Amino acid sequence: MEVRLSDYREEWARMFRDEAGYLQAVLEGLEIRFEHFGSTAVPGMKAKPVIDMMGIVDDMNKIDAFNDKMASLGYDVAGDWGIPGRRLFRKGGENRTHHIHFYQSDNPQIERHLIFRDYLRSNPEEAVRYSRFKEDLARRYEQTSQYSPAKKAFVSEMEQLALAWYKQKKQ
Repeated sequence: MEVRLSDYREEWARMFRDEAGYLQAVLEGLEIRFEHFGSTAVPGMKAKPVIDMMGIVDDMNKIDAFNDKMASLGYDVAGDWGIPGRRLFRKGGENRTHHIHFYQSDNPQIERHLIFRDYLRSNPEEAVRYSRFKEDLARRYEQTSQYSPAKKAFVSEMEQLALAWYKQKKQ
């Protein structure tokens, strides 16, 4: 898939809310808390224009029961996609609009993602630094298969800063 990097768009927050409401209706009878995370959740940040949504549920088996329904609604059912304990659904084909990541409420990935989001929201200079890094990578790599792995070390370092920030904030 080609790297599509965009300036921040106010509509991303609305797209998140709309999709969360839609999924609440479609997955009737399921208790889900939705969170908007990733770069589209950070005002001012450059991002691939794909809304990353987290659905937090009490039992992952309940999500698995909706695979056929999600597929019939146009979602690509991607399973754990390399992250045990996650279920990933992608919407939009080659021009994806949403990634929905479901986690069971006790999964440690939840806190990691939300702390990183909150760190970037609270530290705009870090969001700018991350945006510049992504712009540089987008100039060097045309495909997400190269772009995404090239971000990994940088993101890991920023996540460590975010975790330290969060621990400091809790004290």
